[in-house]
Amino acid sequence: MPVDPSAVKTWANLVTVARVLIAPFMLVLIPDGGAGSWAAFALWFVLCSSDGIDGYLARRHGATTLGAFLDPLADKILVLGAMFILVANDTFWIVPVAIVTARELLISLYRTFVASKGVSVPASKIAKWKTFVQQLAVGFAIMPITAEDATWLWIWLLWISVALAVISGGQYLSRAMRGGVVEPDPANAI
Repeated sequence: MPVDPSAVKTWANLVTVARVLIAPFMLVLIPDGGAGSWAAFALWFVLCSSDGIDGYLARRHGATTLGAFLDPLADKILVLGAMFILVANDTFWIVPVAIVTARELLISLYRTFVASKGVSVPASKIAKWKTFVQQLAVGFAIMPITAEDATWLWIWLLWISVALAVISGGQYLSRAMRGGVVEPDPANAI
């Protein structure tokens, strides 16, 4: 049975809130020095997998306005939090992380602005791939067998995620410039 778009207590929202609450524990597990941690990787894998679970639940039972806000927020807390820690411990270079962060902030501001007008901005396919590649980059950077022995892998994934961030950011900018491409969200209609 579909849920009311204004509902707060849904299974999808519960999974998303759990991701937000558990994320700090995973971030604390990321070790200094780039050696990787199986505990951090295992929790990272669970949290990234749960992103797919909450999406499945939302598609199956109906998306909510709260879920549409919380899910991208959970992604940003998880991905950017991990990236900042990896920068702080000299695993990731700050430049690609700064580019990704700038894109995330700009697109979040854009989404917030148009949401105040009752317009929903769904994630593009490229933006979904961007998040997935970011999750892979962080995952391989904290997994012990690839953290030191396959740095080329997660470095390439990080730069691919930067390219996808720029491309998807350009898509959102193009939509904003054209206007009218994004449909009003019935859940936010007055």
